[in-house]
Amino acid sequence: MLIPSSIKALILDMDGVLWKGDAPIGNLPAIFARIAALGLDVVFATNNGTRSPQQYVERMAGYGVTIETRQVVTSSLGVARLLEQHFPRGGPLFAVGEQGLFDALREKNFDLLSPDDAPGAQAVVMGIDRQITFEKMREATLLVRSGKPFYATNPDKTFPTPRGEIPGAGAWVSVVVTASSVEPFYAGKPHPYMIELALERLGLSREQALVVGDRLETDIAAGQGLGCPTALVLSGVSTLAQATAWEPGIDVVVESLEALVAA
Repeated sequence: MLIPSSIKALILDMDGVLWKGDAPIGNLPAIFARIAALGLDVVFATNNGTRSPQQYVERMAGYGVTIETRQVVTSSLGVARLLEQHFPRGGPLFAVGEQGLFDALREKNFDLLSPDDAPGAQAVVMGIDRQITFEKMREATLLVRSGKPFYATNPDKTFPTPRGEIPGAGAWVSVVVTASSVEPFYAGKPHPYMIELALERLGLSREQALVVGDRLETDIAAGQGLGCPTALVLSGVSTLAQATAWEPGIDVVVESLEALVAA
């Protein structure tokens, strides 16, 4: 088996590891039955913050896999936690994103302003938004240029679909960065917040959890940055050639999650 005996849990990315678009990668019920048979706990840590944890539970159920909301950590939860540290009383925000981000922010007592009310925001938060408009980008840029703190869910420039890679949160964030010359505070991988939250939920040390992902610059970099062992699957974005050239070396490189947990 490719997983060291010291490992007690897997911290799994989702897009590119479990599915591409709506297409599952491998037989997910069999894969998770194997993970359970190995006695491994699982937390999912995804930079895709468009869905709430409950929506991810429902999506996994649609693939025949039962999980709990406590097992899901998203970049939206990460950025909400980061904002809570800086604004413990909550307050008004201008948020560009989707329901997963909005739900996470409201749970931390933040009020979300419309573009018309955006000048009253104490900070700007951006995630992926598939209903993006020039009006939203304009207000975000004006706020950031005026000095309002700037936060973002994750820096992923793309995310994988069966037809290829499409613009991710980082692509939209880069527009505001270009227009303002200000970089945001990122909560998603490769920054540590999500992996730290996953380890808290597992109740394990960093040495006991294997971080599994398909992106070197986010998933693998996040795990290595915290001192966790890492496994790259080649079912998503990064290639074998890129993995071979990556420093420091990756603990495991394998074709897929299915191959990683195979006997």
